[in-house]
Parts: sequence; structure tokens; C-alpha cells
Amino acid sequence: MKIGELGGKVGVDVETIRYYEREGLLTAPARSANGYRQYGPGHTERLAFIRHCRALDMSLGEIKELLSFVDSPSRSCAHIDNLVDDHLARLRARLKSMRALERQLVALRLQCNSRRPTKKCGILNELVAAAHGEACACHGLDAN
Repeated sequence: MKIGELGGKVGVDVETIRYYEREGLLTAPARSANGYRQYGPGHTERLAFIRHCRALDMSLGEIKELLSFVDSPSRSCAHIDNLVDDHLARLRARLKSMRALERQLVALRLQCNSRRPTKKCGILNELVAAAHGEACACHGLDAN
């Protein structure tokens, strides 16, 4: 199949497929007499694997590591466990940060509950004050 067919089958943009090839995540396909790339079932499976990993927010480095295990199925999976544990730890840290961001935005939103002229908008006034180095409602609540 051609690159567009592969992309359509897996739901990946053609430029992304080319990028994965350049990065070594996908092996270079054979070329037909007219120079078109010819992808097979192995490419479809590997690209679907990569797409799934990306949906789990895994980095290309993590995916390369996982693919090395796919390519060597007799290896111990202990490193894979560690890789996923590390990924979970980073995710949990990001979630904690996102919850803090949510609290900050809620505090900022509480500064203006009605339609007012812009010069009296509590949200804008807080943001301008913060830009001047003054304390603001959103960061005064969450120092961590």
C-alpha cells in the first residue's frame, strides 16, 4: 500500500509517517518501480503501535525503547515496567500541576463576576498587577 493508504488506515498524517521513518521508528519501505513507497502489514502494525503509545503521551524516546523490546521479544520486561512507572510518575506530577493551575484560574475568575467596563475588570487588573510584580489573587493562594 502507498503512504496515503497507510496513513488513512491507521489515522496518521503522511508527514508524520515520514517523520517516524526519519527518526527510525518505522523501517524504510520498499519502493516500487515508479519510486512510490510500498508499505506492508508490518508497517501498519508498527504504526498503530506508535500511534497508541503517542495517545498515551509517550515520548518518541520511550516509544523507541518499547519498540526495541517488540523487536527482541525474548528480553526481560523489567525495563518496560520501569519505563511505564517513570511515565506514570511524570503524569502524576503534571496532574498535580494542572490541579494547582485550575485553583489559580478559579481564584482569578472570582475577581470579576459581572459585566463591567474593561478598566474595572478584576481579572485584567489582577493580571496587570502581576505583570508589575505585585501580588495577585491567583498566585497568592498557591505557592507550590
